[in-house]
Amino acid sequence: MPEAQSPAPPAGGPREPIVKWRPRSLRARQLLAASVGLLAFLALAGVALDRAFVTTAEDNLERRLEGYALSYANKVDFGRDGSLIPPSDSAIDPRFGQPGSGLYAEIVLPNGRWSSDSSLGPSLPSGELLKPGGRDFEGPLDMTQLDGSAGTVYRFGLGTVWGARGPQSEFQYSIYVLEDTQVLTSQLQTFRHALWVYLGSAGVVLLLLQGLILNWSLRPLQRVIAELKRVQRGQAQGMTGNHPRELEPLTESINAFIDSERENLERQRNTLADLAHSLKTPLAVLRAQLDDGVHAVALREELDIQLKRMNDLVSYQLARAASSGHALFSAPVAIEPYAESIVRGLEKVYAAKGVICEFEIDETARFHGEPGDLQELMGNLLENAFKWARSRVLLTVAPLGGTANRRAGLLLAVDDDGPGIAEDDVAKVLQRGVRGDERVQGHGIGLAIVQDLVRGYRGELTVSRSKELGGARFEVQLPPGL
Repeated sequence: MPEAQSPAPPAGGPREPIVKWRPRSLRARQLLAASVGLLAFLALAGVALDRAFVTTAEDNLERRLEGYALSYANKVDFGRDGSLIPPSDSAIDPRFGQPGSGLYAEIVLPNGRWSSDSSLGPSLPSGELLKPGGRDFEGPLDMTQLDGSAGTVYRFGLGTVWGARGPQSEFQYSIYVLEDTQVLTSQLQTFRHALWVYLGSAGVVLLLLQGLILNWSLRPLQRVIAELKRVQRGQAQGMTGNHPRELEPLTESINAFIDSERENLERQRNTLADLAHSLKTPLAVLRAQLDDGVHAVALREELDIQLKRMNDLVSYQLARAASSGHALFSAPVAIEPYAESIVRGLEKVYAAKGVICEFEIDETARFHGEPGDLQELMGNLLENAFKWARSRVLLTVAPLGGTANRRAGLLLAVDDDGPGIAEDDVAKVLQRGVRGDERVQGHGIGLAIVQDLVRGYRGELTVSRSKELGGARFEVQLPPGL
């Protein structure tokens, strides 16, 4: 036979092992989310403040240039021949008289133009005649500095009319005031440096504060983890109740799970102990028969009796163990379909008595557990009632308690119109550990399993006189769950 060939490695070399993504810790998630959110907020705040400052600075620049233009309009004069008589530059601002100072003025006439002394040297953009009353703010516009370097300026234009000597002498002219953008740029740089320094410092402080707040807010979770470790090491029996309300459902669920596991373990131990104790007697009888050397026929009869007894004991203990193995967190089970199925079967068994079973079942009531437990619980109670009822049995089911955060419990009651149970015998009926064949005659069948089931669900079983039917009333109350 040819040797089996191993599959060839995939093209491109051997595959690297897939690294499973490990979820980040809650602290890392919170710090990452807080950092990203804080950085985004500071960035948006910085951009918004920067734009607001730029807009405000440009508005202030426009108003300042407008003030210079109005000052020129008030101080300018013209000769009889229409020639311009410029005002003194120093009367408005000394910088208008300094070449290349960064503040410039220009007056555009119908037949020429005039520039301030500060315009000597730099190459500035020229303006045009504006309509009377017209205003124009532009920038930044390209220019050439006194030293030949490139620069930019903002320009404000004001259109006006000269008519001091009558309507016939009126003519239009425009006043332009220009300012180098270096002043505004310097202001923006100073503001932006201070803005981002302050925002960065605030971000660092807020991140540190966020870390402190996060450690403080996660401290209850750290206590829960510490308590869980103590429970695992056997240093504590369960979780304490000193936790924030958001963590109470978690700690209560953990305690419920711990209690359930302990009860299940104890129940299994008790079941094994009961089974071992119960089997001692049949085994001792068989051993005695063998030791006495009885006849084979008698030994066979005794063996058949003891084997049947042992089989009954094993079946009973297995039934108890099965009824005790319900899940702590189970899906809700509707009750009415199971009740109808059980009652239909019992009506056939007790057809000669003509017993009628009535239902008062709330549609919202649910059994939170194993369906087999529900069948065992209702089956034993209803069979007991059918056996001793004269003609009527009443099954009542309703939700018990419950809130928005906790599921409702369950009230399940079975009434009959039979002879009832004497008050002195109630304690014997509910006596813990008493097996079915040791209970009061007539109402003892199946109650041992019912009692174990109710105890397993942390409920309560009570027996009393039925106020409605006059017989016995078996009432089961299961507490609200988590």
